[in-house]
Amino acid sequence: MRPLLSVLLSLLLAGQALAAIEINQATEADLDGLRGLGPATTRHILAEREKAAFRTWAELLARIKGLGPVKARELSAQGLRVNGEAFSTRQTEVGGQASP
Repeated sequence: MRPLLSVLLSLLLAGQALAAIEINQATEADLDGLRGLGPATTRHILAEREKAAFRTWAELLARIKGLGPVKARELSAQGLRVNGEAFSTRQTEVGGQASP
């Protein structure tokens, strides 16, 4: 019984480690914890989010200079989400603008 509880607890903790980070609700600490985002970019994201929530990945990339498709893919692989969506290159093909 004890080994089974250990396995279940390990799975639960692993699932929490892979939890998604919603950009529109993430704290500064959440964003700083992502590889590839430095303090300056994190502050810029939070400042832009104060103006208006990010609706799509395309909008995020358009509003945050220095973020491109490669970095977006890396951040998405770490769990970053925009309105619950993982990054997809199809979302950025409409001239860098948010798709309707």
